[in-house]
Amino acid sequence: MTTNVSSTGPTAASVRQDLIDEQDALDRVVAGFDADAWSRPTASDRWSVADQIGHLTFFDGTAALAIADEDGFRASMAGLAPVFAPDATPDTMDDLTLGSFRRMTPPDLLDAWRTNRSVLADAASGLADDARVVWYGPSMGAKSFLTARLMECWAHGQHIVDAVGATRESTDRLQHIAQLGFITRKWTYINRGMDAPTADVRVELAAPSGDVWHYGPDDAEQSVTGSAEDFCLVVTQCRHVDATDLTLVGDGARDWMTKAQAFAGGATDGPAAR
Repeated sequence: MTTNVSSTGPTAASVRQDLIDEQDALDRVVAGFDADAWSRPTASDRWSVADQIGHLTFFDGTAALAIADEDGFRASMAGLAPVFAPDATPDTMDDLTLGSFRRMTPPDLLDAWRTNRSVLADAASGLADDARVVWYGPSMGAKSFLTARLMECWAHGQHIVDAVGATRESTDRLQHIAQLGFITRKWTYINRGMDAPTADVRVELAAPSGDVWHYGPDDAEQSVTGSAEDFCLVVTQCRHVDATDLTLVGDGARDWMTKAQAFAGGATDGPAAR
C-alpha cells in the first residue's frame, strides 16, 4: 500500500496514544536493566543511560506543566536562567535538568519517569487539535507538541538501545518522526544561519508495516529513498547517513541528509561518517 502522507494527518488524540505506546515500548526495554546497564555511557556526550531517562523525565514533566498551567510553566522557565549566563557551560544545563535525577537510584528514576509520563498523558487528554501549547521557544500546535515528545522518546530510546546492545521493534509510529524530519528540512539550514534550499527533494520510505510513505512532489529531481527507520535515525542524528541503506539522488539530497536536524535547539552535528 502507498500512502501520500501530505494528504492525511493525525489528531492530537491519536498522537497522544502513539506517544504513550512509544513510552511503554521504551519502558519494556529499560525495566529489566541492572545497575551496570543504567550506568553505561551513550552517544550523547556526558550522558549515561540513566541520564537519557532523566532527560525524558524532566521534559515530560515540564510538558505536562505547559499544557495544564501556562503561567506556572512560564514561571518555571526562570529556573533555567543560569543556562544563558556568560559563564554557563554544558554542565550547567545538565545540573539544572538532570541533577535531581542523578541522585536517584535506578528504580526511583524509573518510577519518576512513569509518574511524569502519566501526568503528561492526563494533561494531554483534553487537547484540541487546534490548541497551542507554550514552550521554550515559540508556542506549538498540539499535534506538533506531542509529536516532538514522541520523537524525543524514540531518539533517546535509540541511544539507550545502542548503548546496551538491545533491540526494539520498529512500528508505524515512525510516521510522526518521518514527517517531522521532512518538514524541518528548510529549518535545518536556517538554524545553521544558512540560506534554505529551494530545490525540492522527494522522499519515499518503506514503513515497518509494508506501506510506502511519500513526501514532496513526484517530479522532484532529487530524492531520498529507503526504510523509514533509517530516515528517522538520520534526521534525529542517531546515525550518519552513510551508516544506513538510504539511497540519495542529487547533491542537495545528500547535503540535507548530512545536516538534518528534526529537533529544536541550536544546530548540532550527528555522528561522523565511518
